[in-house]
Amino acid sequence: MATKKKIYKDSFLFYHGQDAKEIYLIKSGIVQIIMNSSEGEEMVLRICTTDDIIGELTLYTDDPKYLLNAYVMESGEVLVINIKKLQKELMCNQNLAIEMMKWINNHMRRLQTKMRDLLLNGKRGALYSTLIRLCNSYGVKQNDGILIDLQLTNQEIARFCGATREYVNRLLNELKQKGVLSVDSTKKILIKDLDYLKRENQCENCPIEICNMD
Repeated sequence: MATKKKIYKDSFLFYHGQDAKEIYLIKSGIVQIIMNSSEGEEMVLRICTTDDIIGELTLYTDDPKYLLNAYVMESGEVLVINIKKLQKELMCNQNLAIEMMKWINNHMRRLQTKMRDLLLNGKRGALYSTLIRLCNSYGVKQNDGILIDLQLTNQEIARFCGATREYVNRLLNELKQKGVLSVDSTKKILIKDLDYLKRENQCENCPIEICNMD
């Protein structure tokens, strides 16, 4: 059902309000899913990479429009799947329909836990949650901690938390002073005390397939 398409850094795969005719399965590259507020502020909801599905919220809706923006962080390739063809296949392919239901269920659980962290723990908790999720998605174990192997500016981190860059700067500096994290010469974050972040957020130790950046 799918065709291949190259995606390029600093471009958009789709925009909010654009007619939605396809969903996408990422084969390589990194894509941010971004929500814009009425005031023009941006909040990053997901970072998607290999085998993630995006554009799925348009399934089974009348006159579907994309609800979010898909910004390409790293070039790669996606599989483009026509929505109407997929809907027909789901009607007659029981195994595919069940797998799609499982994926959507896990996706909704991930979204609910992100919203819970933001609503119950505020922007500080949202930052701690973001750092934990980044460790689960992009963490590489080091002798002195877990390196988040993804270059993100403080402004980009702030967009995950619904906070300002200045607020995130201050919180990250606090965590540096407490020895919870450090930043290396390439601007990547090393988490030295993941347990501190989990304790402060009253982490429920959700499985990694739920507690991640997707």
